[in-house]
Amino acid sequence: MKTKIYIDFAYLFILASTFGAVIVLGAFVAPVIFNTDKLLSEIIVNQYNAGIIMGEIFRLFSYWVYFTALFVIVYELIMYKKGQRDFIIFASSVTVVFSALMFSAVYSPKIISMQRLGVEATQSDTFKNIHIASELDFKILAIALLILFIRRLIFFKIQ
Repeated sequence: MKTKIYIDFAYLFILASTFGAVIVLGAFVAPVIFNTDKLLSEIIVNQYNAGIIMGEIFRLFSYWVYFTALFVIVYELIMYKKGQRDFIIFASSVTVVFSALMFSAVYSPKIISMQRLGVEATQSDTFKNIHIASELDFKILAIALLILFIRRLIFFKIQ
């Protein structure tokens, strides 16, 4: 029984820390990186270079997102087999996995590869559309993580 408590706690901790990282990266890091010209008078980083910095941050964060998606898959499959499931948990866990994989395997690599092509590629409509879609995906990931965290917490309390 003690092992299950630690695994449950680890699961909730990973969900919460990933949610926190998504919020911090989206709400704090990105605005600071893209507005360095307002913060620093000596060093001016243009939008392209700021995008390169954010791309590297998101590339590294993708490893954590992959880990989170894998943990969600394994944990939720085990809980499903044990009968500890409901529709909200299923829907939010599928959304977490899907949006995590879209962010890490599709959007981040595409954005980084387009950045490597140069400034012109990052000013195209294709790049802007991919970037907008990745921002939307990141928001969906945050909401799904929060819903899954809260629902699992409630589910634990019920049992």
